[in-house]
Amino acid sequence: MRIRLATNNPYKLAEVSHILAPFCIEVERLDAEKVEIQHDDVVVIARKAAEFLCSRYGDFVVVDDTGLYIEALGGFPGPYAEYVYRTIGLKGVLKLLEGAADRRATFKCAAAICIGGRVEVFVGEVRGYIAHEPRGRGGFGYDPIFIPEGMTATYAELGEEVKNKISHRAKAFSQLGAWLTNRNLFK
Repeated sequence: MRIRLATNNPYKLAEVSHILAPFCIEVERLDAEKVEIQHDDVVVIARKAAEFLCSRYGDFVVVDDTGLYIEALGGFPGPYAEYVYRTIGLKGVLKLLEGAADRRATFKCAAAICIGGRVEVFVGEVRGYIAHEPRGRGGFGYDPIFIPEGMTATYAELGEEVKNKISHRAKAFSQLGAWLTNRNLFK
């Protein structure tokens, strides 16, 4: 089985490939510009982007969108997490949280696949906390500052093997993998 993931992020490609390997699904990168829909809901963003790319590139195109919702910041950066990361980085986010007692946050990933003109969206969510400083060397993006609920280590400290079993992206893409496998769409 093979799907095409629309991403320019090699870390995300590797992570999704690792998550879908137990489902015997190969992931190849689709070199396409993802349409960035301005919306507060990652599900809507992923769905619209998948519809657009499916109309251009055909079936088995997968798009994911991720948001980081920090309670003390009113849900910011939400679906704008990638932009915020590129502009102010982890240090900027931590600066916004200076003095904040409430460090609760939720990571949410929506993975959308288009088959036969129909889009299915799978959502993974992990609640947790924002660390006071970046910790760990693994992962990418917000991994050094996100601590999943019930743990003391950041995603970056947990390592790929653990993170790829418990993360928001792992939850979304595991659902997608199970859905594809259960439908025997590749036979």
